[in-house]
Amino acid sequence: MDIKLYNTLSRQKEEFEPIVNGKVGLYSCGPTVYLRASIGNFRAYLFVDLLKRSLMINGLKVKHIMNITDVGHLVGDSSDGEDKLEKTSRQTGETAWDIAKKYTDLFVKDMARLNMIAPTVLPRATEHIKQQIELVKTLEEKGFTYQTSDGIYFDTSKLADYGKLSGQKLEDKQEGARVEINAEKKNSTDFALWKFSPKYEKRQMEWESPWGIGFPGWHVECSAMSEEYLGVPFDIHTGGIDLIPVHHTNEIAQTEAARGKPLANIWMHNEFLLINGGKMSKSLGNVYSLDDLQEKGFEPLSYRYLLLGAHYRQMQNFTWAALEASQNALDKLRKIIIELPHGSEVSEGYLEKFLVHVNDDLDLPGALSILWQMLKDDQVSDEIKYATALKFDEVFGFGLSELKKAKIEISDEVHDLLELRLKARAEKNWELSDQIRDKILEHGFEVKDTADGQELNPIVG
Repeated sequence: MDIKLYNTLSRQKEEFEPIVNGKVGLYSCGPTVYLRASIGNFRAYLFVDLLKRSLMINGLKVKHIMNITDVGHLVGDSSDGEDKLEKTSRQTGETAWDIAKKYTDLFVKDMARLNMIAPTVLPRATEHIKQQIELVKTLEEKGFTYQTSDGIYFDTSKLADYGKLSGQKLEDKQEGARVEINAEKKNSTDFALWKFSPKYEKRQMEWESPWGIGFPGWHVECSAMSEEYLGVPFDIHTGGIDLIPVHHTNEIAQTEAARGKPLANIWMHNEFLLINGGKMSKSLGNVYSLDDLQEKGFEPLSYRYLLLGAHYRQMQNFTWAALEASQNALDKLRKIIIELPHGSEVSEGYLEKFLVHVNDDLDLPGALSILWQMLKDDQVSDEIKYATALKFDEVFGFGLSELKKAKIEISDEVHDLLELRLKARAEKNWELSDQIRDKILEHGFEVKDTADGQELNPIVG
């Protein structure tokens, strides 16, 4: 079955044809690890996980690279200002290296909590300084760079089609650009490839280079690392739409100038996540992490379910009511699957309907509706429903195949804790009740209080 994907570069859906038959090279921009990744950030990471799973269910082998930015991303996303890791270090007293490790570890943990398939490689920018320097040297040799007092810059006027990803010509981008702090730049759109360390200040992250001690610009890492692991060109590059006008535009410029080839054949971007219809921001106190969701009694996988309710190219609105509805729907789905007898035969008719949606630029809301339609179909046996739902879950990623196992392994200790919690609630000892609930959570189960009593659900992912 044909796979159609929307290419930001061509602004249309295209039939996907891998460069190498049966294999896909996929690169996605990962986190800058100066703070905890938010649920807004995770919309982009879950999007690429769903894309990867959709390619895999079509029999394709995916090599997925997601970078970890631990140096060079400056405040404001421009080529001026302070490095985000160095700034956080100054504010907290922790070393930049420790901050990067802490938030990288948390990111990996959060990916697992969302039942994401781990990237094939999760390379760090600081581990690929040599490759970045070599790329800048090539650009210098080909006449695309110039030096200022604070670094080596890419001259965007040397590339005729600079800005083609956003559809904005160079002169239009310059007219609409904000005034840059660096007056030495030839064009407002020029960007740093290598920044010099301040003369009278030692950075924690700095390296020797042909141009002096310094550190790489933010954009160069992705061009260097994607080439290192996937070659040029590779199949698909993903990220949030906020990366289109600057970061991804500059990645394309670097690679095409250095190699004379496209960086990637298809560019895919997910839309923003809104919070209660507005922007997510620290000042509004609505930059939520997975921990914030869990503190309110929601599983991380309920957020995964929520994101399936909108197409990745549509803005999606997060509300607590919507998350509650997603948690309830996920609980209902689990109950159905747990009660179904095991089977191995998949409904080919429903699988075909499912793939029609999946392969139409990831119409996963439509694919999810096919799942519920199939489960309600009296003409489909329970055994086939079970096997077909598990097949669909290869894309959805709810971990449905683990539910039977989780049900069987409810220990005596968990049963005893449930009894103790019931007693505590009868005595209105809410503090003890919450403490017992947390202990049950450590055993892999969530407790909900319903009109029929305590309800126990396994936590998967």
